[in-house]
Formats: sequence, structure tokens, C-alpha cells
Amino acid sequence: MKPLLLPLLRELADSRFHSGEVLARTLGVSRATIWQLLTDAEALGVRVFRVPRRGYRLESPIDLLDAGVVAGQAGARSPFRLLLLDSIDSTNTYLLARAADGAPHGSVVAAELQTGGRGRQGRPWLTGLAGALTFSVLWRFAAGVAGLSGLSLAVGLAVARACDELGVADVRVKWPNDVTHSGRKLAGTLIEVQGEMQGPSLAVIGIGINHRIPPHVLAEIDQPVTDLAAIADPLPSRNIVLATVLRHVGAALAQFEASGFAPLVGEWEARHAFQKKPVRLSLPDRTSVQGIAEGVTPEGALKVRAATGLMRFNVGEVSLRAA
Repeated sequence: MKPLLLPLLRELADSRFHSGEVLARTLGVSRATIWQLLTDAEALGVRVFRVPRRGYRLESPIDLLDAGVVAGQAGARSPFRLLLLDSIDSTNTYLLARAADGAPHGSVVAAELQTGGRGRQGRPWLTGLAGALTFSVLWRFAAGVAGLSGLSLAVGLAVARACDELGVADVRVKWPNDVTHSGRKLAGTLIEVQGEMQGPSLAVIGIGINHRIPPHVLAEIDQPVTDLAAIADPLPSRNIVLATVLRHVGAALAQFEASGFAPLVGEWEARHAFQKKPVRLSLPDRTSVQGIAEGVTPEGALKVRAATGLMRFNVGEVSLRAA
């Protein structure tokens, strides 16, 4: 994404008409450059009205992030320090590299546009410009990697709690890392851990939340999805959503660090989209298992009652679907 694109969109954020001459003067570029930048914006899914003698106007306001607003909403005691980027391939990849260089505990990286976001099992996470919240959190643990079992479930539960606060009812979690509404994916997490088995260790926690996904992006997604624009009334700003999610994630991480996942099992099961329902699990060897989802262990493993008895599956082993 070209460096001047977001400053231009901020000038147009009020959805009023702005002349190309004034925009060019404000940004110190030519009118031809303004025209080209807006063409680039349209390629990213931003609709622009171009009217002779009136100028340019966005079809609808664009909801860009503001680090100051997020910090104010997150609260003075927030353990997080936010870095905003215009565009990045993957916030997780970026933050993993910064962690290796000594980035401090609580570092957060968010991007207006993520071009190479990754979901579980290497699946792409597709977003449009300012259409989703895509961010990563660095959390350093005294415990080792072996003590981080269930972390993805704790983070998913934190996102669901944040949705409650934002006024979105009936949000569910899906083992091991999705947040859903009415059977459609609303958010997901990707956690990558590094460190020693006995400690210390660190986790880079990638979170993607669909805020307002453009139609051209929706058309490319190969699973049922939804966004906050479809289920929240009124729709909270991306700044409010990010601050709210960070507050709940911070609280969940502090609790997890102190007590692990075990105290959260009951709450997680109460929200599980497939609790006590038939499920099918696809295994790495391309076979499958069908049974009834019986909940999760204190370590976050999924329990499924199959024809052969009660089975347990760890994160990364299987793909879970309704039977």
C-alpha cells in the first residue's frame, strides 16, 4: 500500500466532497497522484464517488485506527503498548521477529491492511482495508512451552467476553481457536510459541475479528463467515473494539498465567458451539472420527465420545466440523 493512501483516506473520512486541488495541496502532491491513489483505494475495496467540479467522496466513512483513542479506551493500567502499521504481510510474523530482537512484554502490533495473514493449518486470513481488526500480542511467560496448553481456548473466550461487552449476544467458541455467531465465523486466533519446555517462553497471539468485510473479500472466503456490521447494532468503531478486546485478553492472560486453563473449562464449555452435539474430526492421516463433543480437559484437549469410547484430541491434530 502506498504511503500516502491512508493520509488521503483520513482527509476523506467524513464522507463529504473534497476537491482534488485541495487534496493535492494538503498532501503536497499532484492532482494526478490523488487520482491514482484513489484508484488504488478502489482496488482494495474502498468505493469512491468522483463528480466533476465537486471532487471526491467516499461512499461511506472509513473507520481507521487511532493509537491515542485505543490507549484512552484501554485504560491507564493496560499492560499493552500499541504499534499501528498501515500495511503488513502478517502481524504475527512481524511481532515474532521483534520478539527475537527483545520486544517487551505486552507489545501489540495492529495493521490497517494485512496482506498475508495466516489462520490455523496455514489457511489465509482474508481482509479488506480497514475491514477487519488484525493484530498480534506478545506475552512473555515464566512457565515453559509445556505449560501453555489451553492458551488458544482462553484467548478465544476473552474475545467472546469482549463481544458481550460490545452488545453482541449469542457469541460462541469453537475448538480450538474460532469465535462464531449463528454458525458463522466472526473471529479467530493463531498462537505461535517459542521458548524452553520448562521456561521461560513467549507467545505471539494473532487475533482477527471481522468488522465490516467488503463484498469482494467475502466472495473469496470458502467458509460461512459474519462480521460485526451484520450482528451489532449500533456498530462499535474499530478503535472501541480493539480496546475492549485488549482489556479482556489482558485479563484472561493474567488469569491463565496464574492458574492455567483449568478454571476456565466450565465457562468455555458453556459457550462451545458444539457442546454435546455430533461432530466429525478430520485426522492428519485423512481418516475421520465421528462422535459427541463432551467438552475439554483442563489442558484444553477436546473430548469426543465415539463408538470406541471417550477420545481426546490436542490442538493441531484435527479439524472439527458439525457431523
